[in-house]
Amino acid sequence: MKHQDRLDPDALRLALADLPLWTFEATRSALTRQFQFTSFAEAFGFMAEIALQAERHDHHPEWFNVYNRVDVTWTSHDVQGVSARDVAMARLCDGAAARRLHPSAR
Repeated sequence: MKHQDRLDPDALRLALADLPLWTFEATRSALTRQFQFTSFAEAFGFMAEIALQAERHDHHPEWFNVYNRVDVTWTSHDVQGVSARDVAMARLCDGAAARRLHPSAR
């Protein structure tokens, strides 16, 4: 994915409206979300899928995994904030999780 500019406050607000399970962490200027799966294998499968997408898009998450939980953070260090790349990758995460999560946990 090519370089993107940092989203202005209005664009960020619109993006978050479309990503209701994500939070904007102002201190880090990042998008964050916690995913909880039914097992470690499901969590690891999610991470593997996102890792492949991250390589394809040359944009990588900050994340943390314990058993069935995966905490994901997206930020664009080159623009010191959230860019369209982060929003696109957050959407990819939501799609990957939706294929693994029980409907009540989405």
